[in-house]
Amino acid sequence: MAEQLQQLILDTLDAQLTLQDTRALKIPGQSSTASSHDAQITILGALNSLFSREMITYETHEVSSHVLTPEGVQIVREGSHEARVWAALPERGSAPFGAQDLRRAVGDEAAKVGQGRAFKSGWIAKEGNGFVKAVSNITDTTQIELREVESSGTLAAGEKALAELRKRKLIIQRKGQWFTVHKGVNFSTSIAKPETDLTVDMLTSGSWKKSTFKKYNFDADGIPTSGGALHPILKVREEIRSIFLEMGFEEMPTGTFVESGFWCFDALFVPQLHPARELQDTFYLSDPSTSLPPPSDYYKRVARVHEHGGYGSIGYRTPWSHEESHKLLLRTHTTASSAAMLYKLAAKCRGEDIDGDLSQKSQPGVASPSDDGFRPAKLFSIDRVFRNETMDATHLAEFHQVEGVVADRNLTLADLIGFMRTFFRKMGMKNLRFKPAYNPYTEPSLEIFAWHPLLEKWVEIGNSGMFRPEMLAPMGFPPDVRVHGWGIGLERPTMIRYGVNNIRTLVGHKTSIENVENSPAVMF
Repeated sequence: MAEQLQQLILDTLDAQLTLQDTRALKIPGQSSTASSHDAQITILGALNSLFSREMITYETHEVSSHVLTPEGVQIVREGSHEARVWAALPERGSAPFGAQDLRRAVGDEAAKVGQGRAFKSGWIAKEGNGFVKAVSNITDTTQIELREVESSGTLAAGEKALAELRKRKLIIQRKGQWFTVHKGVNFSTSIAKPETDLTVDMLTSGSWKKSTFKKYNFDADGIPTSGGALHPILKVREEIRSIFLEMGFEEMPTGTFVESGFWCFDALFVPQLHPARELQDTFYLSDPSTSLPPPSDYYKRVARVHEHGGYGSIGYRTPWSHEESHKLLLRTHTTASSAAMLYKLAAKCRGEDIDGDLSQKSQPGVASPSDDGFRPAKLFSIDRVFRNETMDATHLAEFHQVEGVVADRNLTLADLIGFMRTFFRKMGMKNLRFKPAYNPYTEPSLEIFAWHPLLEKWVEIGNSGMFRPEMLAPMGFPPDVRVHGWGIGLERPTMIRYGVNNIRTLVGHKTSIENVENSPAVMF
């Protein structure tokens, strides 16, 4: 039909030179002229196609018209509510109709609306407990006006009558348009489309000489390219990583997702009977199920402080299980990697040389004879951890942990709090609170809370503390060395930053690729 309509427009122009009003056209396949809004939209599509080939030009004329609502269509077909009420009632002198009889005859809606309007027009009267006709005949003006609107889109009676019908929600106003069409520079009565490509066949046959080619629009925008995009979690991760590097931290290697129970728990002075080591909280490997042995001397010191105490501690006074210590598991926190790095940091203090010893990267210079080998360090990591969690809107079995460690002499709890305030201020969190807490491997321990301006409440954002002597002394650190440690999740700040209330829409198969591509860069 599109090509037939285009041909009709061209033939009309050829005969009349100018098509003054497209409402006078008859669209192929229709019996009436194109006076409706939908018909003009169809014509506009044909005009745009011809205009793109410079075959025609056209002018747009705005017009306002009215169309019937479904209730208006019903009135055109069956009569207005008041007319139907009048028609249902008996003549004066006959038994009157009660309200219930009237509702049964015309319906609840017609009886409710029509009764009041019929009384107002003087068409019906009350007689006893019922109603009767007050006049012998009526003129249904509402139906007549709606029929006029249906055919012409307006009323000869003027705006006041239209406003009354709009008030009764029987018609709605609709903006429309019609067009005046003129011949273009490439006007022709043929609607053969111009060629868009020069093909080998055209060159071989020579048909290109007689072909008409569509002009190229060199100013048109090309198709947008679909490049890669960073996931919101990666954007937040990179911002946090930049904060650590800005503060002089060194990133720890954390590629060992599989750890032994020794490094994940025992080296951190977590008791072997702790609930976190149960199957309902930790993923254990079945094949292989046991790890290679850790350094023997260090292993013995850790086992002794657990079972019998030492370094000012009485230990846990429970039998030591070699089997529990050698189990392989998916690490439940990146603190397992921090423990291994701290053990390497203490190598010089023990008089040992270990490959990748962090003390070689610390303060330069030649150590004095009294030097105990310790060098301060600031370390961080951001990586995945695994816990046997029940998955819901805020928990997954796999998530990311951000962890920082500061090792130096004579550190205090005040140093830890001051550092936390500086770190989180760089993330845009200035209003912090600290609450005493319990962790097996830190004492004292603090939970960190920040005021959330959107939720208008305090939200826990991390955990922190000072590593216990039972953890540090077996590694070989001097007695005056203290180590701060803290950790936060990566997913929760990301959910807050991007307004995500269900973590399963942030990662996993429900993640929206469009949201990933359009998410802005994070700014703390």
